[in-house]
Amino acid sequence: MEAQEMNTVALLGHAARVFTGAGLVRPQHLGAMLRALRMTGPTPATLLRIAAAHHPDAPGVIDDAGMMTFGELDDAAARLAAGLAGEYGIRPQSTIAVLCRNHRGFVLATAAAGRLGANLVYLNTEFGEAQVGAACEATRADVLIADDEFPAPIGVPVAYESVVARLAAGPPPVRESRVRPGRITLLTSGTTGTPKGAPRTPTALGMLGPAVTLIERARLRVGEPMLIAPPLFHGFGLATWALAVLLRSPIVLRRRFDAEALLADVERHGVAFVAAVPIMLHRILALPPEVRSAYTTPALRAVLSGGSALRPELAERFRAEFGEVLLNGYGSSEIGIAAVAGPADLRAAAGTVGRPSLGVPVRVLDEQRRPVPAGVAGTVFVGGPLVFDGYTGGGTKEVVDGLMNTGDTGHLDPDGRLHIHGRADDMIISGGENVYPQEVEDALARHPAVADVAVFGTDDPEFGQRLVAYVVPRGEQPDPADLSHHVRTALARYKVPRDYVFLPELPRTATGKVRRSELP
Repeated sequence: MEAQEMNTVALLGHAARVFTGAGLVRPQHLGAMLRALRMTGPTPATLLRIAAAHHPDAPGVIDDAGMMTFGELDDAAARLAAGLAGEYGIRPQSTIAVLCRNHRGFVLATAAAGRLGANLVYLNTEFGEAQVGAACEATRADVLIADDEFPAPIGVPVAYESVVARLAAGPPPVRESRVRPGRITLLTSGTTGTPKGAPRTPTALGMLGPAVTLIERARLRVGEPMLIAPPLFHGFGLATWALAVLLRSPIVLRRRFDAEALLADVERHGVAFVAAVPIMLHRILALPPEVRSAYTTPALRAVLSGGSALRPELAERFRAEFGEVLLNGYGSSEIGIAAVAGPADLRAAAGTVGRPSLGVPVRVLDEQRRPVPAGVAGTVFVGGPLVFDGYTGGGTKEVVDGLMNTGDTGHLDPDGRLHIHGRADDMIISGGENVYPQEVEDALARHPAVADVAVFGTDDPEFGQRLVAYVVPRGEQPDPADLSHHVRTALARYKVPRDYVFLPELPRTATGKVRRSELP
């Protein structure tokens, strides 16, 4: 039986075996689990309640302010929920917007909303004041929980960090009511337009398949420290944080990413699992060798890359430096976690995103929406319980036989591994030939003088479009003719860039995607 075709009964049986092997299922904990699920349903708040019931004195979050145990986090979340209800009138189906970097405040806001049955909207910390205000207005936010550094938008009450700290230390709830889970809305990256809200209501079945997949392929166990570097407001960061709470693992969070600080945290806290986006892996490898060698990582067994494309060249360099610990994930705000490549997959095919998550069907279809054979490119469609129902402002994506169009092109290899070529709308047609920028970027990234690269198409009177490569040099600026020769030895002539623009760095989002509008 293929993993992606696993039915519910088979998935539950497989999950029980994986959870038992990871040390997650213990009979003495079932009562606390059932009580928490009955009160707040399958939400992050419930996971925190269960962790607090099982291991109240164990470290729950380690951040820039220090450490809080699971018991302290759960107690503070309950008090914060009572304060939000009392001072801001938050009730079931009210909406709480969250504008927080990676620290305990994000955790407490999420858990408090779950206790109240409120809807959650996670805002991008890179938004400007106008974007924050527009997002709060569009989602009808009743309160915004924000870090002190962000300006207050007009028209919505703001609970800044001092307010959150006061409420989290205030009176506990007199009595808690059973609530239905609210919606959790993630915003799309917005690199090609205005960010859109992708809401979903958490379900136990929806969370089960990806959780089992990650536990199994990353060989995770209960209580092992985990470090989450991507923003928690992003689907990748949020999913790995929920997984960490499920495993009752200490979670290391920092407000801002720093490559050397990450290595120091991995050593200091005995971190077994790291979640990071590719640009973070690139910056770790860019540290001077004497800096990297100053830190040891004996407990590190899994580094999950996600959020944007992992280039084969980067995967190979990271594996050479840190060993067989690298995994690669694929997903989006609309579909959840669709596939995960383990270390063996990346050894066999460095650029793959791996096999589908358990319970998640993946198909590659042609223009007539018929399945294509292995090795043939087409549009990637994904199904499963994590696929969203539609954007908050209306509209959705194409659905075929219950599977949603991801907007990506790719292929499945004969071993069932998925390979992503890039966004369908990024495809460049030059002289009548189709070119996917990612394959050109992968080729250029292997040149020793290239530290970073992005390829786009621009209008051309003769060819319709021509390729432009934006290159960050590694050291001295390389000769464009040398770069073109390098690409020509690996790819067809029509895939060679006609123009090169050299930059000190590429403008990227927090998850590593290039901001095309900011390129010269």
